Amino acid sequence: MDTVRTPHGLTTCAGLVVVSATIAACSSSKPAPTPAQTTDPPQAAALWGDLKPVVSVKELMKYMIDPMADNVFNAVGSTVTKQGIVDVEPKTEEDWDKIRIGAVSLAEGADLLKIRRPFTPPGDENNSTGPDAVELSPAQITAKVERDPVEWNARIEALRNVALEALDVVKRKDVRELWDVGENLDKACEACHRSYWYPGEGAEFYQKLQRRLEELSGQAPRGHTSAKPQKP
Repeated sequence: MDTVRTPHGLTTCAGLVVVSATIAACSSSKPAPTPAQTTDPPQAAALWGDLKPVVSVKELMKYMIDPMADNVFNAVGSTVTKQGIVDVEPKTEEDWDKIRIGAVSLAEGADLLKIRRPFTPPGDENNSTGPDAVELSPAQITAKVERDPVEWNARIEALRNVALEALDVVKRKDVRELWDVGENLDKACEACHRSYWYPGEGAEFYQKLQRRLEELSGQAPRGHTSAKPQKP
């Protein structure tokens, strides 16, 4: 369904032009202020201050972004029970508000990832040790981001765009499109994780894991001998 958007900004600008023209005609002795005169005073800039991170990226994801993403992920779904398939979807204003909370938090919280902060808490090296490590260490992630900040910001914008998509769906209460939003959110999250967190967890990793599981399943249980019994 197409959404018609009223160009409020253009209307406001037109009104300002008319008002400015009237003022200029009535009081031509007062010149219009120059751009330098309309800038915020130093006190306004000092009011906001510098943003300082409180937690690492890993903690920000665990305690804020992931839980808020669940508000969108879990909004629709199907569960197979003994009684049949049970569909989950938003039905009340409270249900839609929960999705809106998740979408707003994701849209605003995504930009927090642009604030320079450690990727893990002190002493946390991820699963980055050993010959079969699938996760990058914090130092490796930092180096990758610094080599290509464009990709890092693109990943963040992808997450933010899905959150904005979710907000639009909430406004229209479109359950069908909510399924697509959940899928898009999953893709945005996984694309970022696979690029920065566990790039080694690809098809080859799972093939190796499957072979290892098959080897283990073919071994005799611990505590039992594998010797064949003697024939009488």
